[in-house]
Amino acid sequence: MQRYELEAIERITTRAPRTYRTIEVETLTPIIGAQISGVDLSQELSEEQLGEVKTAFLDHHVLVFRDQVISATDHKRFAGYFGELRPVNPPPPEGDPYILEIATSAEAANVAGNGWHADGTDNPEPALGSMLYLTQVPETVSGGDTMFANMHLAYEMLSPAMREFLDGLTAIHDGHVALKDFVAPPGYVIPRNEHPLVVRHPETDRKLLYVNQGYTESIPQLSADESRAVLDMLFRMVPDRALLSCRVRWYPNTLVFWDNRCVQHHATYDYYPHTRYGQRVAINGGPLKG
Repeated sequence: MQRYELEAIERITTRAPRTYRTIEVETLTPIIGAQISGVDLSQELSEEQLGEVKTAFLDHHVLVFRDQVISATDHKRFAGYFGELRPVNPPPPEGDPYILEIATSAEAANVAGNGWHADGTDNPEPALGSMLYLTQVPETVSGGDTMFANMHLAYEMLSPAMREFLDGLTAIHDGHVALKDFVAPPGYVIPRNEHPLVVRHPETDRKLLYVNQGYTESIPQLSADESRAVLDMLFRMVPDRALLSCRVRWYPNTLVFWDNRCVQHHATYDYYPHTRYGQRVAINGGPLKG
């Protein structure tokens, strides 16, 4: 491992731990993820509790809440603390327009999210984050873990020369990449938008690598061959560097909240032919700045 890579890791792993008064925070790895206890999401959070949850969110990027028995109203209230709720697009034919059902049938050949990606980066303003609440998981097997990767560290582990080269470039994010076999309903236009390849987190101002294999099509400032070579190299960073990621094991009544601005995730499908069910609520984000 190169010195600049070690220094990037050390900046995260050697930071002083925070002290919390109203919640307990147990890190999943030194790099990303934390399990939160002392919070009942079926109730309104106090101002101090909410402030500490928001601090932990910015520090760890992925928060896991276990043993939460909540209604759809509770779910949306908790998401609403962080911003305006994001309608499901395209909207479901019936049901709550802010709740996306995540269901795997026994016959499913694949599942949504089975591959490294960030949600909806083809949109002009991708989501701030998502909250996925699972109530049913496979009863007889383990599996279906979701992996999350820290894209701040992915950028910081690049060589100084590569970071300088990437700064200022943009990338095209096209929904057709993710939705190859999707038949759009009448009137729905699959998004295609251009974002900085390296963006700054709007709340912490930390730089992060903003490309993902699920949506990123090309780098317009490069030739087609150059773009493909650079993107393939950047895509491989996440699966090839295990230290970037944490793995969340699902149990019934678990809610996971991740920062879609600086995290990629991968919903592993290793539990066929078993079923599971959950609901996801997303939060609107803002414009991305390099």
